[in-house]
Amino acid sequence: MEIATPIGSILERKGAAIWSVDPGDTVFNAIALMAERDVGALPVLKDGRLLGMISERDYTRKVVLLGRASRQTAVADIMRREFIVVSPQDTVQECMRLMTDNRVRHLPVMEGARMVGLISIGDVVNWIIGAQSTAIEDLEHFVTGAYPA
Repeated sequence: MEIATPIGSILERKGAAIWSVDPGDTVFNAIALMAERDVGALPVLKDGRLLGMISERDYTRKVVLLGRASRQTAVADIMRREFIVVSPQDTVQECMRLMTDNRVRHLPVMEGARMVGLISIGDVVNWIIGAQSTAIEDLEHFVTGAYPA
């Protein structure tokens, strides 16, 4: 199975589009962008620099449960300032371990100080399922003699 595949391969397949918010944006605008793009988290960027992450989980725990107003609360007030990043060379297996051990669902992918993508737990799981399907198909071809020489 292709667990040793670099995370950069997932970015190539899914595309490296990055939707982000500014720390001064309202939480309401961040949640609206998440809904529009069907994502669960966004990087918080200022002048191209990654400052934090904001997720639906942050919204529910730091706005809704505390009775704050999303239209008046700035992203900077609730974003996570501590986050784990990976590089395009890190493996799918390493990213899965980081996500599991640290209970995070999104990892910014960085090349030096530049963000080049965002990987979600769904991206990693889909990659693993695809690799497993390919391995099973290859084994079936091998067993039935249909495996290319």
